[in-house]
Amino acid sequence: MTIKFGLIGGGVMGEALLSRLIASGIYQSSEVIVSEPLPSRLDFLKQQYDVTVTTDNSQVFTQAKEVVFLAVKPQVFSALAQEVAHINIQNQELANINLLNREHSPVIISILAGVPLSQLEAAFVQLPVIRAMPNTPATVGAGITAICLGAYTSPKHHQIAQQVFSAVGEVVEVSEGLMDAVTGLSGSGPAYVALLVEALADGGVAAGLPRTIANQLALQTVLGTAKLLESTKLHPAELKDRVTSPGGTTIAGIAKLEQAGFRSALIEAVKAATERSQELGK
Repeated sequence: MTIKFGLIGGGVMGEALLSRLIASGIYQSSEVIVSEPLPSRLDFLKQQYDVTVTTDNSQVFTQAKEVVFLAVKPQVFSALAQEVAHINIQNQELANINLLNREHSPVIISILAGVPLSQLEAAFVQLPVIRAMPNTPATVGAGITAICLGAYTSPKHHQIAQQVFSAVGEVVEVSEGLMDAVTGLSGSGPAYVALLVEALADGGVAAGLPRTIANQLALQTVLGTAKLLESTKLHPAELKDRVTSPGGTTIAGIAKLEQAGFRSALIEAVKAATERSQELGK
């Protein structure tokens, strides 16, 4: 069977995507090739998902007909680009011959944080490139991914990227200028939410609850509230007002949060993470 999907980097995020793509039937195991430098990791992926494996990144570029997915550390991108440079020259020559060749060439999808489209397109000249920023809930199929399209992508490539990332959650499209803000909000956001859950549980313990019960109450409260907001489409402020009775317990708690600058702290956290992402991109 034809190899359609090529994955370079079999780490946590790469495996999360791989497992969902195969489980949902978007790609069959026989249609996937994975490149990974660690032999133990390569053996695991082979046994777990029955995919073709290799330590040669060039094989992924030459065999994958639909997607080449880059899930390596940003620090190794330059070495990767040099390793496959000869293949990129061949692909560029084909693309120059006829635009139809570019239309049918594999789309290169990168989740390398801080590596802009300009750098990707300099490495993969005149080839369709899409930059993406998923987040860690993708590992359980509940993530959200922001994508931005390169200059040589077509509606077909866009559709492929939508289908790939829909396997691990929701997908939004943004301009590249907003990718740092995406990183600051949804990319770093799971850590903020984890901190919130931990703090809620600590508050419960401080109020006398056993740790295990406090943890369970905190986690389910956050999870349930998110599901409620999603299903009802209520504005968060409206849900807050519905829970807040005059002179009641909730308004007493909210007053303390406002006094402590809770909302301002979250806003500043997103802004700080966005600025750090911009610095790393330089």
